[in-house]
Amino acid sequence: MTNILIVEDDINIAKTIKATLSMAGYNSEICDNGLSAVGVIKDGNWDLVLLDVMLPGLNGFDVIKKINGCNIPIIFLTALQDVLDKVNGLKLGAEDYIVKPFEALELLARIEVVLRRANKLSPILHYGDIIADITRHSIKKNGKEIPLTPREFELFVYFLKNINIAIPRDRLLSSVWGINFEGQSRTLDIHIQQIRKKLALHTKLVTIPKLGYRLDGWEE
Repeated sequence: MTNILIVEDDINIAKTIKATLSMAGYNSEICDNGLSAVGVIKDGNWDLVLLDVMLPGLNGFDVIKKINGCNIPIIFLTALQDVLDKVNGLKLGAEDYIVKPFEALELLARIEVVLRRANKLSPILHYGDIIADITRHSIKKNGKEIPLTPREFELFVYFLKNINIAIPRDRLLSSVWGINFEGQSRTLDIHIQQIRKKLALHTKLVTIPKLGYRLDGWEE
C-alpha cells in the first residue's frame, strides 16, 4: 500500500486530508511539527510527503532542505499564493505546490500524477471480487475476464481511484472524454449502465441526483 505522510499543524485540515487519502486507498499518518517531521521523514518508509509551508518548529522550506537526499516526492500544501513562494518551493525540489483551499478530487489527481512520475503507483487496483490491471488494460471479476470497452475501462478506473467521492457529471466527462468533449451527457449514462451490468455494480455505482455518480466502498 502507498504510504503518505501529512505534515500539517491544523488538525482539522490534516484529518480531512487523511480521510480523503483513506477513501482513495492510501495509508497515511499525520505530523504537526516541522522539526519533528524531519526525523519522521528520514526514519519512515514514505512514498510521498504532503508538506505544509507554515509550520511550528521549522517551516516547510527548511524541512525540505534538511531532508535533501531522501529521494521522496514532496507536494507543498499552503495558503501562500505568492508566485515567488511557489518558485522557491519547486526550486528546492518539490514535485508540486497546491494552494489551500483545494478540492478532494484535485488533491487526489495531483497526488496520482506525482506518484506515477516517481514510479510508486501499483498498476493493480482491487475492489471486492474485482481486479483492475491498468498495465494490461483488463478487468477480472471472480477470476473471470470481463470485456469492457476502452472508455468503460477508463471510466471504471477513475471511479476506483475516487471511491466514496461524489463526482460531478462534467468532471467525469472532462476527465475521461477530454476537456473539449462536445457530446451529449447521455453518453456518460449509457457507459455507467454498461459498467453496472457487466460488473454487477447496481447497488455500488450509485446516481447522485442533479450531480453525478459515486462508487461506494466495498464492504465484505
